[in-house]
Amino acid sequence: MQTLASKAEMKLWSRRQREAGRRVGFVPTMGYLHEGHLSLIRRSRAENDTTVVSLFVNPTQFGPSEDLARYPRDIESDTRKCEGLGVNVLFMPTALEVYGPANHTFVDVEQISESLCGASRPGHFRGVATVVLKLCNIVGPSAAYFGKKDYQQLQVIRTMVRDLDLDVRIVPCETVREADGLAMSSRNSYLSPEERKQAVCLYEALKAAERLYANDEGVAEAYRRTMRERIKQEPDAVVDYISLVDPETLVELDRVTDSAVAALAVRIGKTRLIDNMMFQGKSVSGCTT
Repeated sequence: MQTLASKAEMKLWSRRQREAGRRVGFVPTMGYLHEGHLSLIRRSRAENDTTVVSLFVNPTQFGPSEDLARYPRDIESDTRKCEGLGVNVLFMPTALEVYGPANHTFVDVEQISESLCGASRPGHFRGVATVVLKLCNIVGPSAAYFGKKDYQQLQVIRTMVRDLDLDVRIVPCETVREADGLAMSSRNSYLSPEERKQAVCLYEALKAAERLYANDEGVAEAYRRTMRERIKQEPDAVVDYISLVDPETLVELDRVTDSAVAALAVRIGKTRLIDNMMFQGKSVSGCTT
């Protein structure tokens, strides 16, 4: 496995792969890799000739009061995991390398980025879209892999790729969960043992909404109320949002006819967690590996 830090080196490596007719798969991450990330890497390895994984904690997607400085990092562990999975290149640029001394150009994906996490984290998706565009331009992948746990992020990236005519296939991958249902996340490491027990309320709230869908509940507010009631049972849980939205537009629904996404963001103590579940044609996705 090669470890690269410069844009020029990364571009040169990728160009040579493409010239040799090899497909390049790309898994962009902020590091502190867990099984969710590893599942993306395995899929990229299975579907492409070569795989690039980036480790880059992107400063432009963090707000001034968010956890950029304390975001978990473990480069040695991440390197071992990537080597063990047969990753071809680990791309670890600095913020200066990615953005230069003065970056004045950003990508705004309007409408779809403005609700849910976008409402409570202004500028977050501008940072996400910008760094994904930059990384795709540097790596030049045939396909890039993203988890469905960050459903709004996935939709923002899909929209950007479509609207800007990027030549990369976006591959959504199922959420990977702990045994009790908690969606895997690097931020789970912030939770105390007691908070970790309470955090399962996100998944259990989604499962309660799933039961309503299975019983043909059509009133969207019934889903929101049911999820909120489950979250309120935990003493350290504070709701950021609980929503039932259209899977494509992320507009809040009044009624459920065919498909919907239940999405929620909840603070357990000081840790903000997100999760979602899609309901479609009486089948549910986003629940398992």
